Amino acid sequence: MIDTYPHSDTGEVSDSQTIGASLTDPERFAEIFHRHWDEIHRYVARRLGPEAAEDVGAETFAVAFRSRERYNLDRPDARPWLYGIATNLIGQHRRAERRRHQLLARTPAEGETGSFTDGSDARVTAELLGPRIASVLTNLSAADRDLLLLIAWADLTYEEAAEALRVPMGTVRSRLHRIRKKVRRAFGNADPTRLQEEDR
Repeated sequence: MIDTYPHSDTGEVSDSQTIGASLTDPERFAEIFHRHWDEIHRYVARRLGPEAAEDVGAETFAVAFRSRERYNLDRPDARPWLYGIATNLIGQHRRAERRRHQLLARTPAEGETGSFTDGSDARVTAELLGPRIASVLTNLSAADRDLLLLIAWADLTYEEAAEALRVPMGTVRSRLHRIRKKVRRAFGNADPTRLQEEDR
């Protein structure tokens, strides 16, 4: 029997409990939508722009609802699963994303200050890196771009990114190593991503 009661320590029902309950009570899946819509929508908007974000975000949850019976209920947090679905849908808009990054690469950054090596934020942000990182993103492979942005913009851990992309942890680490080398070359041997494996 699926446990649909709140955790005794937090008083909250986990994503996996909610998804499990939705198998017999489909309306319960609306809780997953309300919990994660803003985050997924924001991520898609950063990848594809606000015009496509509404449709792709909605399709992400529609696909999740239709495939919820295959969700691994041992995983309490559904975010990596949702990001994986969103990433697959974004893949259908690769040309739009590439155009967006090319446009951003030609757009002067607003309020860009400070050194890329002195930032306190350990992750890439569009605000910090502006057109320079957009130019780098345009030249990354689709797989590398997906991985970098799941960690940098979606704030996933290495393990969560591996789950979202359905690849082994070793693949995540090797790809990130390769991405860092490319980014360092583009930024004159400074690494603005500052992705620290030991922090994962």
